Amino acid sequence: MRILIIGPSWVGDMVMAQTLFQVLKQRHADCVIDVLAPEWSRPILERMPQVRQALSFPLGHGVLDLATRRRIGKSLVGQYDQAILLPNSLKSALVPFFAKIPKRTGWRGEFRYGLLNDVRRLDKERYPLMIERFMALAYPAGSDLPQPYPRPALQIEAASRDTALAKFGLELDRPVLALCPGAEFGEAKKWPAEHYAKVAEAKIREGWQVWLFGSKNDHPVGEQIRERLIPGFREESVNLAGETSLAEAIDLLSCADAVVSNDSGLMHVAAALNRPLVAVYGSTSPGFTPPLADQVEVVRLGIECSPCFDRTCRYGHYNCLRLLEPGAVNGALQRLDGPALVDITEVD
Repeated sequence: MRILIIGPSWVGDMVMAQTLFQVLKQRHADCVIDVLAPEWSRPILERMPQVRQALSFPLGHGVLDLATRRRIGKSLVGQYDQAILLPNSLKSALVPFFAKIPKRTGWRGEFRYGLLNDVRRLDKERYPLMIERFMALAYPAGSDLPQPYPRPALQIEAASRDTALAKFGLELDRPVLALCPGAEFGEAKKWPAEHYAKVAEAKIREGWQVWLFGSKNDHPVGEQIRERLIPGFREESVNLAGETSLAEAIDLLSCADAVVSNDSGLMHVAAALNRPLVAVYGSTSPGFTPPLADQVEVVRLGIECSPCFDRTCRYGHYNCLRLLEPGAVNGALQRLDGPALVDITEVD
């Protein structure tokens, strides 16, 4: 059975999509899974053993370009038995349609009747988690999902990891605290830099080193965190945000002894690497896309206006994050020294 997955456009969603790949392999051990997705996702997909190959999709998020979609589709004619679409857009259904894939599966959305021939109606109460909505597409409509659910698990090659360590002159002679202070979604997901600095300072006092991760857009906040460290402590931190490729960031995150992250793509990467993780939530909720790992502490205030799921605070105060004190995260880090198991089927 040859299956083409039309992949999502966000880092965290792509990590969580591995749960679909895992259940497909459980149901059809000999199936072949290829994923059509943006080129940036290749380092993630290459670390998923269930995926045969990542097919680069050249169009950016929201771009129609019907001619290119038709060309890609025609190049895939006869190669697949089923397509499973994770995005709900009409555009995402065009390539499988042009490829004449016999079975084209996806949730109802954006007038896709005719483009899909296995259209599912989503029951949000039955499948509250994103991974449930992904996994359900591997089963006949209306099926109960077998439990326990699989969890994303990225595989790291030692040689690739060692190359990244050498490139950035990093040593593993002391425990590593990884900080992920960015979030592409917006400011309402970003815990303040001064709070991150307090957490970094506490771990440096304990003899740890601090590595900061993120995109080039996150480099300034990484510098703000380092600037708030007292002299002598600043030298125990390194700002890797915007300096690494995604592949290097994944490999280096696998070296962390603990991770503190906003609700972001890198949070899901850290979880898929099974690193002890403190996930900081503000405007969003772990009830839809929780971090999926053995050792996770979710820290949030849950004030009256949260979660609002807004990119910026409608009231301008960001209290759901600003009032979340560093001590709460430091306490969560201490608790991670022992087993802190999370049952992902029972996340509120």
